[in-house]
Amino acid sequence: MSSDHQSKGRSEIGEGSSRGGLLIPSDHPQQPPPAPPQLSRYESQKRRDWNTFGQYLKNQRPPVALSHCNYSHVLDFLRYLDQFGKTKVHLQGCVFYGHPDPAGPCSCPLRQAWGSLDALIGRLRAAYEENGGLPEMNPFANGAIRVYLREIRDSQAKARGIPYKKKKKKRNQKANEETSSFRMQQS
Repeated sequence: MSSDHQSKGRSEIGEGSSRGGLLIPSDHPQQPPPAPPQLSRYESQKRRDWNTFGQYLKNQRPPVALSHCNYSHVLDFLRYLDQFGKTKVHLQGCVFYGHPDPAGPCSCPLRQAWGSLDALIGRLRAAYEENGGLPEMNPFANGAIRVYLREIRDSQAKARGIPYKKKKKKRNQKANEETSSFRMQQS
């Protein structure tokens, strides 16, 4: 068969592009499937945290099913994460204990920062319910978790010599303007 005859045969079948040996007619353009929506940074982190926690439970001996997970598993997970921390937390016997800017190195351990753990628990708490867990059974919302986080926050603040101060919520600009104009009218 000549190349002329081969090309004639294709044009008789139909114009188009070849994908994997199949001819796709040009009057039916092939559209790629729509891409899934891009997840926000928060949603991506929440999914990654949820998968990490699930893997942690599977690696327990014996493995723990998510339906049998309770607050003690969550506390163990938080303690497990401490080994990957990057925040120097001075121990009470350290010469730098209570100093915000230590003058030199010490052998105190690196831990997870309180703020990181607090944010992690918030994401896992939301992920638990998004994955079918009942709010009243949420192990991440247990009071023992809040107590643990508060103890971590306070001990890290003492170790750094910087007391924790709760940030005041910023009021919106319009409310501030109305309040200040009201005060001016009163005077």
